[in-house]
Amino acid sequence: MPKFSRKSLIAASLAAVVTLPAVAHIERTEPLQSLRQSYFAIVGMTFGPMGDMVKGKIEWNDAQFAAWANDLASVSKVSVERGFAPGSEKGKTRAKPAIWENTDDFAQKLANFRSEAAALAEAASAGDKAATVEQFKQTGGTCKACHDNYKSRGYLY
Repeated sequence: MPKFSRKSLIAASLAAVVTLPAVAHIERTEPLQSLRQSYFAIVGMTFGPMGDMVKGKIEWNDAQFAAWANDLASVSKVSVERGFAPGSEKGKTRAKPAIWENTDDFAQKLANFRSEAAALAEAASAGDKAATVEQFKQTGGTCKACHDNYKSRGYLY
């Protein structure tokens, strides 16, 4: 079986996330759920290894951390909001109904995540480990802010 690089997998996943709505019918909720599940899976695949590096589970590497942070900032720009269209809360999902009840707050939390992800990429590119770790914590805080109110336990979104 051929091995694929992390960047190849992220690029392929992003391509799927970006093109999915173009081929999906809005009346069906499954493609919308797939969009958001794919988006957050990529975020997790990118954020997770950075967390391992911050925790010392893997050796710190400025260049690798910066590459992951740049990937996260790029992924964060995908318009995942369209994956939360009215009606997409039905079916198999861990997204709480509160998302559709508090759309302005949810949108603000996504905006906060995007802003902090961009700041993380900037900090990591500067090569200051202490500042990067602090910004990583700030970025993680935006994830937690959403998870606390809008995501049930488990993997699916």
